[in-house]
Amino acid sequence: MDIKFKDSSFNIKFSINHSKLMNKNNSINNDKNIKWHPSTIDRLKLESLRGHKGMVLWFTGLSGSGKSTLANALNESLHKNQISTYLLDGDNIRHGLCSDLGFSDQDREENIRRIGEVANLFMNAGIVTITAFVSPFKSDRDKVRSIIGKDFIEIFCSANLDICERRDTKGLYEKARLGKIKDFTGISSPYEIPDNPEIIVDTGSLSLINSVEIIIEYLSKNKLLDINNKL
Repeated sequence: MDIKFKDSSFNIKFSINHSKLMNKNNSINNDKNIKWHPSTIDRLKLESLRGHKGMVLWFTGLSGSGKSTLANALNESLHKNQISTYLLDGDNIRHGLCSDLGFSDQDREENIRRIGEVANLFMNAGIVTITAFVSPFKSDRDKVRSIIGKDFIEIFCSANLDICERRDTKGLYEKARLGKIKDFTGISSPYEIPDNPEIIVDTGSLSLINSVEIIIEYLSKNKLLDINNKL
């Protein structure tokens, strides 16, 4: 039976809520029938083919701290050393996989959850997965760590707020201080500094080359990757 409403906004809300309810019900029903299907070509075989372990290098820090720039430079360095890599960048992901999400606490949590699951898939394919996300909440990063396990390497880009604001070519911090952007990390939304990251890079003072060297040294020293040429 068709139900018509004079108020179009109510009709839209009804449709959205009905859709959410249907998706929730489908998810509950599917959970009872879904089972993990193992592949005969497992992670160990894929890592053997690539000649190195899969892992997740998780860059976190304020907007403007240099996460994307450093992640890209590291990606280039590893590629030169014949390491299979893939870079997941925060802005790029929001053009597709997470284009339906905003920047509320709830949406940020879902954004990081999705990235954690995607990073896990790449890692299990024997790929060194490099991610660059603000990921401001410790609880969200810890959830990703629990998904990835011992091969999760947290890299904190520690440039402070003053430096990040001076670097802000997009004017995002200024807009946030004027109230034009809501829930902006460092201004109207908190950033929780990692308690015990595997790597801390002072991206506020170190050069890009020196920053890459710190990460390469950690990976080599801990025998995670066999890297002959640093850059």
